[in-house]
Amino acid sequence: MGHDFKALAELYKNALLNDVLPFWEKHSLDWQQGGYFTCLDRKGKVYDTDKFIWLQNRQVWTFSMLCNQLEKRENWLKIASNGAKFLAQHGRDADGNWYFALTREGQPLVQPYNIFSDCFAAMAFSQYALACGEDWAKNVATQAYNNVLRRKDNPKGKYNKTYPNTRPMKALAVPMILANLTLEMEWLLPSETLDNVLDLTVREVMSDFLDQERGLMYENVAPDGSHIDSFEGRLINPGHGIEAMWFIMDIARRKNDTKTINQAVDVVLNILNFAWDGEYGGLYYFMDAEGYPPQQLEWDQKLWWVHLESLVALAMGYRLTGRKECWEWYEKMHDYAWSHFADAEYGEWFGYLNRRGEVLLNLKGGKWKGCFHVPRALYLCWQQFEALSSPK
Repeated sequence: MGHDFKALAELYKNALLNDVLPFWEKHSLDWQQGGYFTCLDRKGKVYDTDKFIWLQNRQVWTFSMLCNQLEKRENWLKIASNGAKFLAQHGRDADGNWYFALTREGQPLVQPYNIFSDCFAAMAFSQYALACGEDWAKNVATQAYNNVLRRKDNPKGKYNKTYPNTRPMKALAVPMILANLTLEMEWLLPSETLDNVLDLTVREVMSDFLDQERGLMYENVAPDGSHIDSFEGRLINPGHGIEAMWFIMDIARRKNDTKTINQAVDVVLNILNFAWDGEYGGLYYFMDAEGYPPQQLEWDQKLWWVHLESLVALAMGYRLTGRKECWEWYEKMHDYAWSHFADAEYGEWFGYLNRRGEVLLNLKGGKWKGCFHVPRALYLCWQQFEALSSPK
């Protein structure tokens, strides 16, 4: 593949603007009821009309972000509005907590048991408010963000299934998403709040969840950051760890903190070495830190978002550090991801492969895969390679 950064920038730009976005623009819009269809088969046919709050908000975010970062295209803003107005009307309960799922018409289906619904709402409405300039959207964003801050120490609240206090545990997902979300909210937050939250989250991720000896990111730890010898305590989620590290790089870059950037790159490389399937290629979905059988039966599947987040982390890591290992891994990941996930025939990317790299679910969207990881990664990789190809 060589170091043809210009050609790589073009590849990602073209895939985003001429393949992936048109797929969602053509197939996912529910102009009748508002919001989006995310359950799309390989060709884009809708096979279920339920609306999942994570994915609805993520699609609002995607089209709003593109309006803000690339150009304010009328159809992008219209698509973002179609979701934002539907969600503002139907997405929350009376107390302002965001549901997990709705019917096509907007009736609640699944209770607001998950803090991530609020996270993605804050992200979506922050970008949307920036794109449309309307105060009501700003208010929705701020309220959702305050929900996240209020619930972060007990993310599931009354919906938590675990028995209290027997084995207290905290999850990487919370500080990791809070770090990224806070950057998204930057324009709406006082600079003191921004700096405080970013410093706290970076410290927590890089000290409590990072095993200093092994250089691996653990998914769950005890409140003091120590390991717990159990299924959850030994869980490594390679995609999560790698995604968290590019969030950390992004924060550290703003402060010219090269030490933290290099530490994050080290972690990415350690995870890749640990999680790469030497026999069939690609990254495992879940792993046990001690090599025991993971409890997740889908542990050996190869997932779209894991590989896309790795491409982002490696492209960003290479741009920021120029480290040779980043480039070697980037090439390996690029070859695997583009040859296995991208669907040359019907557009967009497959989401789920079996261990051997064969398509496992013939879908382009579902309950967990929507218009988010693919376009975001294509956009971010395009930006990294464009920066690398232009003279300093």
